[in-house]
Amino acid sequence: MSFPALVLRNKADRRIKGGALWIYSNEVDTQKTPLKSFVAGDQVEVFNHGGKSLGLAYMNPHSLICGRLFSRDNEYPLNKSLIVHRLKVALALRDTLFDKPFYRLIYGDSDGLPGVVVDRFGDYLVVQIATAGMERVKDELVVALEQVLKPKAIMFKNNSAVREGEGLESYTQEALGEFPDRVLLEENGVAFEAPVLEGQKTGWFYDHRMGRSRMQSYVKGKRVLDLFSYVGAWGVQAAVAGAESVTCVDSSQFALDVAQDNANRNSVENFTTLKGDVFSVLKDLIDARERFDMVIVDPPAFIKRKKDFNKGFEGYRRLNQLAMRLISKDGFLVSASCSMHLTRENLLDVVRGAGRQVDRWVQVLESNGQGPDHPVHPAIPETEYLKTVFARVTRN
Repeated sequence: MSFPALVLRNKADRRIKGGALWIYSNEVDTQKTPLKSFVAGDQVEVFNHGGKSLGLAYMNPHSLICGRLFSRDNEYPLNKSLIVHRLKVALALRDTLFDKPFYRLIYGDSDGLPGVVVDRFGDYLVVQIATAGMERVKDELVVALEQVLKPKAIMFKNNSAVREGEGLESYTQEALGEFPDRVLLEENGVAFEAPVLEGQKTGWFYDHRMGRSRMQSYVKGKRVLDLFSYVGAWGVQAAVAGAESVTCVDSSQFALDVAQDNANRNSVENFTTLKGDVFSVLKDLIDARERFDMVIVDPPAFIKRKKDFNKGFEGYRRLNQLAMRLISKDGFLVSASCSMHLTRENLLDVVRGAGRQVDRWVQVLESNGQGPDHPVHPAIPETEYLKTVFARVTRN
């Protein structure tokens, strides 16, 4: 099978030869292969300036990342056969890592299927497509998932903001079977319900699995405050691990109701919720002279674009500063960021600076990132986005 050619400018193939998968619009020889000759979602064969084939990619001529390489071999186009193969490879890794079928099955480029995420909740699969190239083959994707996993149901949750930049509409759609409002899962031995239909993204955030596992070693007998708690993934696991009390704070009453249901499901006591803007709630708790032995800070991304770095960095600093003021003597801070543009070193600067602002002595005990079901592609730093710092906070 032959595909239209996409020719790169002279020496623009160096990144691709070095392992990169993304092709930027300024790397294309637009004299030989004008971008306007392609339609979003087209598959192309990529050539260097000298005519050597570099593999197959799909296109979006209107995006800065105009091409995403999915195969180094031009004999393997993006179709059901290739998707089945990539699913089997990804599944083999997860079967090695986890003893139960609750994980991120496909993590985009890192699993050889750029622009698609698949979260598995046992017999239920939630799929997010972010690019026109993957949208073009979504029917083949469904058939491949059905063949490899034989799920009861598949849901497209295609409502992320990045789709707009790809010229794609947002929608939620059952692609196979019927989805319940909530699906069951287990993480670190704790049972949960995830609100797939009304919840954020796929309904659950598997990426913090390793951090939440480590957190359990710290919390026995502790008073825990879980900020931006969503449906209680951190807080409920803290309670199950023996925390004296857990307070979850979120701006969504819906999320807090699910968190309470998850606490009830695990028969934990001394579990309470607080609805409100987290910054306002923190100030109220400080005014009330409340103290906690551990404060968990896991906010949404404050830095979604590089130009927002300074404002977002200040947001993280203020948040961590307020959190530290609530930590009792020799207590613990768990500070996380899912902002790709905030590096691990930046987060350490946030924690250090917050400690100095409130005159606290901070000891960094450990740090971690996303779980292994979110593998990092070594040539795509954007695939490594999550970082979490565990710190002891005490008085000078």
